[in-house]
Amino acid sequence: MRRVAEAVSYGAVTIVNAMATGRGAALGVRLWTRAKVTLTNRPYQFVGRNLSEPEEDSNLIETTARHVFQRFKADKSFGAVVETQSNIPVAVGLKSSSAASNAVAIASLKVLGKKVSDIRTVKFGVEASFRAGVTLTGAYDDACASYFGGLIVTDNSRQRILKRFKPKEHYRVLIHVPYRKKYTSQVSRASLRKFRLFVRFAHREAMSGNYWNSMTLNGLVYSKALGYDTKSVKAALHNGAVAAGLTGKGPAVAAIVPRARVSQVCCAWNSLPGRTIETSFNFQKAQALRVGS
Repeated sequence: MRRVAEAVSYGAVTIVNAMATGRGAALGVRLWTRAKVTLTNRPYQFVGRNLSEPEEDSNLIETTARHVFQRFKADKSFGAVVETQSNIPVAVGLKSSSAASNAVAIASLKVLGKKVSDIRTVKFGVEASFRAGVTLTGAYDDACASYFGGLIVTDNSRQRILKRFKPKEHYRVLIHVPYRKKYTSQVSRASLRKFRLFVRFAHREAMSGNYWNSMTLNGLVYSKALGYDTKSVKAALHNGAVAAGLTGKGPAVAAIVPRARVSQVCCAWNSLPGRTIETSFNFQKAQALRVGS
């Protein structure tokens, strides 16, 4: 077994939120989370540290490492210190949990010297997310977009990838991040059920390749369902975005913007409370960065 392993996984934005129907879609973006797993000689003990946001709960990253170790019965002989660093804002809808669980799962497997398929690795993270209580649906769409990159349409309830797309790269991704957070535990899935017909339509549109329409429709529906205003969505669309909508449970809003219109959308968002992140689509797969003694 190796003593230390590091890995990286990426952020994503919502195309279709699966909370209402169990089916979703997400798009990988070039934000990242890195995880470092250090093997210890303390069986059953897993210590997590979020180096970027120390005040955040470390339960998910500890649970993910523990879950992988338990799968191979390695927890009976070893524990681990799990550290993460990230430029993904936490609890705003940018898949920070999926990126963290993916990165920790990869690093945990590497430190133990174990090889499994990419899908099995993703499922380790999804299962750990359920255990840690950070997901209502398993977030399989988010986890796959975070791990594989590109635009992925899924059936979360069956943990199946239905379709994959590679959108053209002449767009930028702008994200408006308000100065507040919203955790999954604050969302009632039951309250979303009356919006299922709209979300099902958005999912069908994504399956047909009309994913930018899906993103906008989904974002407007969930903004209504979760009580958000749509000022940032409307501002982006009025200034040239081809799609814009709430990502995840919010409060962040993502917009797909032609390069020539980026400055216009940024100027429009400057009048709103919060900050703007500019990034690009991600098509790179999550991976191990370093494995050593």
